[in-house]
Amino acid sequence: METHTLTTAGADLVYDVRGPLPTTDGRPPLFMIGQPMDATGFAALAARFPERTVITYDPRGLGRSKRKDGRVEHTPQIQADDVHAVIGALGAGPVEMFASSGGAVTALALVAAYPADVTTLVAHEPPLITLTPDGPAALRARDDLREAYEKRGWGAGMATFVAMTSWEGEFTDAYFAQPPADPAAFGMPTEDDGSRDDPLLSDRSWAISSYRPDPEAIAAAPTRVVIAVGEESANVQTGRTSEATAELLGQRVTVFPSHHGGFLDGEFGYPGKPDEFAHRLRHVLDGAS
Repeated sequence: METHTLTTAGADLVYDVRGPLPTTDGRPPLFMIGQPMDATGFAALAARFPERTVITYDPRGLGRSKRKDGRVEHTPQIQADDVHAVIGALGAGPVEMFASSGGAVTALALVAAYPADVTTLVAHEPPLITLTPDGPAALRARDDLREAYEKRGWGAGMATFVAMTSWEGEFTDAYFAQPPADPAAFGMPTEDDGSRDDPLLSDRSWAISSYRPDPEAIAAAPTRVVIAVGEESANVQTGRTSEATAELLGQRVTVFPSHHGGFLDGEFGYPGKPDEFAHRLRHVLDGAS
C-alpha cells in the first residue's frame, strides 16, 4: 500500500493505493469511500479484493486529511469535489466505487456533478432522512440526538444515536415517549469529556443527511448506480432511507448481507459478514443485480 497526499486549496487529502496504477487487470480502480468513516474502516473489505487496485481516502477534516478552509461542516458537494480531485490525481480514468453511509451521499453528489468519474457506483445505505415518508419526524429525532450530545456529552449522544438508528419503522409518538437513552446500558462512558465536535453527533454533518440527490442528473450520467441495503437493515432508518433513495432514482434496492457496517470485521465492535459482503459486492460490480 502506498499513501499519498493531494494538496488542494481547502485541504490536504490523504489517500491510499493498494495495487498498481495503471491497473494490470483491465478494470478501473475500485474506490471505497465513507463518511464520517475514514480509510481505516475499509481495511477488511479492501483486503478481500487482492486482485483489484483499491483506493481509500480520508475525507477532509477526518483522519489524516487536514482542513485549511476554516470550516467545520461536512457537505456532500465539497466532499464530491475532493473525491473528484483524488480521482484526477490517480490519472487512471474513471473508477468503480463502493460508497457507504455518508460516503454514499457524497458519491451520489459526485455522479451528478462529475458524471465521467465513475463507471459503476454501489451506494450502500445512504442516510437521506428527509426522503422517507416520516422525514419531519426523522429530523426531530436528529434534533433530539444533537440535544442529548450537547447537554450530556459523547456517551449520551452515542447512546441516543444507537437508539435512533436501531428503532424499527417510522418515528412515531412511541419513539419520542421513550426515556433518555442511558449510555451505561450500552457500555458507553457516562462522564462528559467536554468535547462537542463529533461529526456524527453534532450538527456538522446535517448537510449530508438532509441532502436531496438530483435524479435527473444521475439518470443522465453514464454511471450504473446501484442502491444497496443490508438484509438486517430492512426496518431501521438506513434501510428505509435506502428504499426511499432507490425509489427517487426509479429503481429497487439491491440486498447485501448483514447490516449498515456489514463489510466490517470485529475491529470496530459490531462485526458484519465481510467475506459474504465482499462476495456480493464482487458480483454486483460484475453486473449482477
